Amino acid sequence: MKKTIFLAAGLLFSVSAQSQILDIIKSTVKNQTGVDLNNPKTTTITPPVNTQQTPTKNTSPINLGSLTSTQISSGLKEALNLGVTEGVKKLGVTDGFLKNEAVKILMPEKLRVIDTKLRAFGLGSLADQGVKLLNRAAEDAVTESAPIFTKAITSMTITDAKNILLGGDNAATNYLQGKTQSQLFTAFQPKVKASLGKVGADKVWTNLISKYNTLTGQAVSTDLNEYVTNETINGVFKMVAEKESGIRNNSVMRTTSILQKVFGAQDGK
Repeated sequence: MKKTIFLAAGLLFSVSAQSQILDIIKSTVKNQTGVDLNNPKTTTITPPVNTQQTPTKNTSPINLGSLTSTQISSGLKEALNLGVTEGVKKLGVTDGFLKNEAVKILMPEKLRVIDTKLRAFGLGSLADQGVKLLNRAAEDAVTESAPIFTKAITSMTITDAKNILLGGDNAATNYLQGKTQSQLFTAFQPKVKASLGKVGADKVWTNLISKYNTLTGQAVSTDLNEYVTNETINGVFKMVAEKESGIRNNSVMRTTSILQKVFGAQDGK
């Protein structure tokens, strides 16, 4: 009889202990997951909160402040106009081309053999005179080129003004040259032809080539007008590029408010 009583008490204790353990498990599950094991069908499971923020990629555009495309265009055109004005002033004087190694016009490449041959025959002074007069013609003609360049700059449409502003040191100059080289050549060629005649370059070169042909038995010729026109235009663009680079990289050279505002914005690109 006593054994039966002890066995029943043990069973009751065991069931009670198991019940308590089960209650603890249910409580723990509910606290950590939100799941109520007593009523699982009506329980809403709340997913754990991710406290780590996913980094976002910065795709914001380069900030040019309040600059408008019109202002950027105006600033670029002013820089180009300054480059042309100063470039023409420096080039359009005696030795402006001849003593400036960056723009000096050399003998046309296909005629450089003439230079070697003439010097071999003791006619180096004639070759030197020919090169000198090519540069004198450029120095004379370039003084009349400013309005042609200015017109090209004024009529230029910069649809990608911001890209040009944020481009390389000579981005605006390169853009202008690519868009206007052929038009400038057509407008400027008659002025170069007149200057070649004015300084006597055409006669000297006729004599020079004639002597070379006589000495060598060959027949060479070249279009000096086309050659000097291209070299003169390229010389001006080199000066414009130099000015543009200076304005971009040296705030002291930004002598107007629009230059300060536009190129000041690109400093932090």
